[in-house]
Amino acid sequence: MTPRLIVTDLDGTLLGADHDLHPTTIDTLRALAGQGHHLAFASGRHFQDMQRFRERLGIPVHVISTNGAYLHDTEGRLITARHLEASLARQLIALPRPAEVRLNLYHEHEWLIDAEAPGLLALHAHTGFGYRVADPEELDGEGVGKVLYIGEPDAVRRLEATIRARHGERLHLTWSLATSLEIMAEGVNKGTALAALLERLGLGPEACLAFGDNLNDTEMLALAGEAHVMANAHPELADRVPGARRIGHHDERAVAATLRERFGVSTT
Repeated sequence: MTPRLIVTDLDGTLLGADHDLHPTTIDTLRALAGQGHHLAFASGRHFQDMQRFRERLGIPVHVISTNGAYLHDTEGRLITARHLEASLARQLIALPRPAEVRLNLYHEHEWLIDAEAPGLLALHAHTGFGYRVADPEELDGEGVGKVLYIGEPDAVRRLEATIRARHGERLHLTWSLATSLEIMAEGVNKGTALAALLERLGLGPEACLAFGDNLNDTEMLALAGEAHVMANAHPELADRVPGARRIGHHDERAVAATLRERFGVSTT
C-alpha cells in the first residue's frame, strides 16, 4: 500500500468532547503507523500542548501547531517558524478590548495571557499545559506566532472588524471556535504548513487525507486529496470545502472509524 499522509485537527475532530484521545483512536493511529503511513496533528494549540498527545501515542507524528505558525518533525525538531511582525503584534496587544475578552500570545515555547482564565486551563487538563499571566504593557511583540482573543462572540467579532479594517492584508485571521479569534502573519495557516510538510515528505496533495471541523481547517482541507468534515463542523465549513466528505461526530470517534474502514484496520 502506498504510504499516505494522514493529518487531523484535534479539538472537535480527533479528540472527544472530553478533549482527550479515546483508546480506540490510539489503537487506530498506532496501526496506521505500523502500516507505514505518515501522521500529523494540525491544531491551533501550542506545540508543547500537542506534544503531550504524541508522547502518549508513542509513534512518529509531525506537528503543525499554532494554526501553521510552527511545523515540527516527528522528533520534535522545529522545521519552520512564521512570526507576526513585531510592530503588528504590538498594535494587537495594545488594541482596546472589553475587559472580559482575554488576550493570548503564543510564542514558540510559551503561552501568555493577560489575566487568569481557569476555564481555559480545564480544556488542557489532559496535557497539563498552561499559560503564564503577563502584563501586556511589558510585551515587546517579538517572536509571536499567534495572537488569540477569547471572549463573548459579538465582542470578539467587533475586534475582528477593527483589525481587518486596519491590518487585513498583512494578517491571516480565522476562527477556531465562535469565541476564539486567531491571528497569524499573512499567509500562515494550516494549509501552507501542510504544503511544506508534503514537500518535505516527497508527497503530492493527492496522497493526503485531512480531517477538520472549523474554519481554521479550511486551507488544510482544500489542499488535501481526501478531505473529511465532521458532522459537528462549523456550518460554513462544508460550503468552503465543497469536495469534502461529511463523516460522523467527533465524540463518536468518527475519524478513527473512517480510517479503519479506509485502510482495513481491524478493531480489537
